[in-house]
This record gives sequence, C-alpha cells and structure tokens, in this order.
Amino acid sequence: MTELRRRFLEDLQLRGLSEKTQAHYVRAVRQLAEHYGKSPDRINEEELRQYFLYLKNVKQLAASTFRANLCAIKFFYQHTLKWEWPTLDFVRPAWEKKLPVVLSKAEVRQILACVRQPLHRVCLSTIYSCGLRLQEGVFLQVPDIDSDRMVIHVRRSKGARERYVPLPQFTLKLLRQGWAIHRHPIWLFPGRPPTGRTPAAATQPVASRSVQRSFTLARQESGVSKHATVHTLRHSYATHLLEAGVNLRLIQVYLGHSSIQTTTLYTHLTRSIEDLAGATINQIMGYLQ
Repeated sequence: MTELRRRFLEDLQLRGLSEKTQAHYVRAVRQLAEHYGKSPDRINEEELRQYFLYLKNVKQLAASTFRANLCAIKFFYQHTLKWEWPTLDFVRPAWEKKLPVVLSKAEVRQILACVRQPLHRVCLSTIYSCGLRLQEGVFLQVPDIDSDRMVIHVRRSKGARERYVPLPQFTLKLLRQGWAIHRHPIWLFPGRPPTGRTPAAATQPVASRSVQRSFTLARQESGVSKHATVHTLRHSYATHLLEAGVNLRLIQVYLGHSSIQTTTLYTHLTRSIEDLAGATINQIMGYLQ
C-alpha cells in the first residue's frame, strides 16, 4: 500500500465514513488514476475537468453515480491532498428527481411466496415488514430482537444511526421458525458454515448478493413486471404505512431518515391518500354549490 493510499484511508476513517463508503471512495479515485495511467497526485486540474466531462458525456453516468464519484474525488483532493481547485466546487451533477418503484401489498405477497430458500424468504419478509435496508436485514443478530417490547434494534444502519422499529407478531413468528432450523447463537440469517459443520458454525451472515439474487428470481417467477429490487420492499413498506394513516414523522423514525424531507417523497406515491384528499376537498367546498 502506498503512503498516499494509506493517508487517504486514514482520512476516510477519521471522517467517520462507513466501510462501504470508504471502499467506494477508494474505487472512484483508483478509476481516475487508471484512466490517466498515473498516480492521482500527478493529475492536474484540466485533466480532472476533462475526466468529469468523460464521466458525463462518454460513460453517461446516472446523476446519483456521478454525484458519488464527485464526492469521492473531491474528498481526496480537498482533504487528503489539501488542493483547493475551483473545478471541484464548480462541477455539479444534473438534478434528477425519480420516484422509486413501489409494490402493492398483493405484489409483495406474490413475490415473497416465490422465494424458494426458506431462510431467504424469512429475511426478505423481515426486511419488508420492518422497513429495513438489505444490509440491515442481513446483519440482524439474535439479541436485536426484543420480543417483550416487540421491537427490533437496528444497529448496522446507514450513517451509524441506530434505531428501533416495530416488530409485527407475524414477523416474530417467522423469525422463530427460521432460527429453529439453524439455531445459530449470533446470526438470525447465517451464511454457509465451514465444510462438514452445522449451520450454527457459520462465521458470517448470509451474503447480501445471495438474498438479492433470490428476490430477483422470485420476482421473475411471480410474474410481477415492475423493476423491483430488495430495496423496493423498503419503499413499499413506507408507502403502505402512509396509506394506512401512520404519521409521516413516525415513518421517518422507523426508516432512520435524518431529514423529514427524505420521507416526504412517499407522499407522491400514495394514490389512496390523494383520493382521500380529493374527496375531503370536495366535501369542504361543497357549500359553494
């Protein structure tokens, strides 16, 4: 490992970024260096400017991906190298506002019923019924389940913001059934154990890509045509709660959003609420007739 890379990694750790974000930042700067075939500290500002044009016009990165690369490269030059180039503050990704895919309750049930691996089905059901991110679900541990208070303690969360989410009775029943199969002392969803050992000997939780693959195969088999991923279950959870009348502020807490603005996205996805609002407006304004 070069001294520059070591210092970059240390800066990322000191900033408190997650391991996943650190890996992305390192990869983004490495791709920049590989593009020019030289160390990133030998790249000049004009080359950096041309690289951003390359990402935008040639690779045609999505706005979110472009923004992630910009943040990584900007961090490297401004914090690790301490170079204040105007280009780094000038470049902005195109603004795009895309609404996420949302499944109906019937579609969620339809897909989950097609998940063939029992432990994956329990994991995906938990992710949906508790509004978890994929990593949050995969890394759930036995002590995270509080059956007395009927909550799940979500520890491995984005931005290291721990939270509690309500645990439905049906989900608790599924988790107990799933645990009875492997009886792992730590992981609710253990990965493959060492050869010749029982599932309880697994040293890591199930791989995220394995759960994602199970979901994709189940979606294809179910006949649901929407381009849904595991994260779609989280969007669907929030939308279904909002449609059922759960307060938006509570949904923000359950999802672990730091800003209510992020949660208000789901107000654009709820047809039943719009219909109710329309009916209410008609009723209020009826006196004008």
